[in-house]
Amino acid sequence: MSGTKKISEMKSDEIKEAVRDAYSRVAEGTWTADEQEQGCCDAPAQTTSSCCGPREETKVTRVNLAQALGYDTEGMPTGATESFAGCGNPVALASLNEGEVVLDLGSGAGLDMFVASKKVGNTGKVIGVDMTPAMIEKAKKNAEELGITNVDFRFGDIEDMPVDDNSVDVVISNCVINLAPDKGKVFREAFRVLKPGGRVMVSDIVLSKPLSKEIRDEVVTYTGCIGGAILDEEYLQNMRDAGFQDVKITSKAGQSLYGAYSAYIAGKKPE
Repeated sequence: MSGTKKISEMKSDEIKEAVRDAYSRVAEGTWTADEQEQGCCDAPAQTTSSCCGPREETKVTRVNLAQALGYDTEGMPTGATESFAGCGNPVALASLNEGEVVLDLGSGAGLDMFVASKKVGNTGKVIGVDMTPAMIEKAKKNAEELGITNVDFRFGDIEDMPVDDNSVDVVISNCVINLAPDKGKVFREAFRVLKPGGRVMVSDIVLSKPLSKEIRDEVVTYTGCIGGAILDEEYLQNMRDAGFQDVKITSKAGQSLYGAYSAYIAGKKPE
């Protein structure tokens, strides 16, 4: 682990280990309210766009957050909602079709995957990639409880995805890409695995103004989805540089004191 190191003093692998440790504790229910408050939950009043969820770290409030973002949580296992740490609902805007193959980057306990699996049906498939073993195990248990079989959980790094070239119709992600040290590489990987004409729809935290070095350097703000966020135009340019077209922010909400806000971002791989 990184100890008291600042983010600027850490190598990429150390940053990823800090993120993995934090989200292992999210999976286990031991991520504290104090940690959240030092992350992206800096606004005086919580909004439904916070990537950290409500300040009070309870199972009930995480369910409420998911519901506020438009998720139908009826029938969902507690394990799929108690670890929810999203900032949006990308599946709702991805216009998924029967038979499509969907890839969820940073799939966590599986909530977005399970919602997507209903939309693509038995002829479709949803692949989830996550680098936190505790989340993968939790997601597998949740899928078993739901009896869902068209999902595939893969341990891996979204900067180096264990997914074949040109094999996916849609890439989704919910407040995860901001945690990646090399966001450009994430989008190059997303472009690689998408079929020609494939599309990406993510919800993520982006910035309307630069963060101070002090905020960016704190491990807790990084793992809390704020320290690793980048300017909105830089985010879009990373996608364009990877080859995506029609790149745009389709909606935004909940700007915080840091200038961070939740955005739905779309793009398309050329035919």
